Amino acid sequence: MKLDILAIGAHPDDVELGCGGTIAKEIANGKKVGIIDLTRGELGTRGTAETRDNEAAHAAQILGVSVRDNMEFADGFFINDRKHQIEIIKMIRKYRPEIVLCNAVTDRHIDHGKGSQLVSDACFLSGLLKIDTKCEDFDGYQEPWRPKFVYHYIQWKHIEPDFVVDISDYIEKKLEAVYAYKTQFFNAKSKEPETPISSKNFTDSVDYRARDLGRIVGVNHAEGFTVERYPAVKSLFDLK
Repeated sequence: MKLDILAIGAHPDDVELGCGGTIAKEIANGKKVGIIDLTRGELGTRGTAETRDNEAAHAAQILGVSVRDNMEFADGFFINDRKHQIEIIKMIRKYRPEIVLCNAVTDRHIDHGKGSQLVSDACFLSGLLKIDTKCEDFDGYQEPWRPKFVYHYIQWKHIEPDFVVDISDYIEKKLEAVYAYKTQFFNAKSKEPETPISSKNFTDSVDYRARDLGRIVGVNHAEGFTVERYPAVKSLFDLK
């Protein structure tokens, strides 16, 4: 399956929180989008790996993505090494995305920065002819493929975006996908331990951060991204 966009997150819910509105918008515009979760979030304080699997499947259905895979790397302990890079390269070559969206370059959770660099490195290496890979559902060696763009969404920490995407018409879809993770976020009746993301303040922040980014560019809601290389426009009039 050839994808236009492949969104990758260290944990189930990273993608929804970081770029769920952008994904929903691009799907509505006819683009094919897939999600890859690096881990099952098994070290999460609330819920279990199994509940996260179910929640991730529900969120994917809400967003309308074409495919969602889980690499089953070790939550908290995966590293950016050859073994993990090769597994990501296989997925990049399998889906051949034009754009890859991945974790914030630095963040509160150590897996976010690690996942960001791992995916970025794999995107580059995936274009090298002399790295041979085979995919279990593909007969023969995979062809090299390097995405045209790698963009990093913003997560817990405030990072100044290099560009923003207007998601005003898709904020409700984003929030619906986020709230699919019922075990993770605010629930006044929950008896599970409190975590940094289980407070009402956190879930409220998903909306007000999007409102704030939107305010700055003159729309209702937006999501921000950072880039690895300068974005180019054909003329000054392409900027909004």
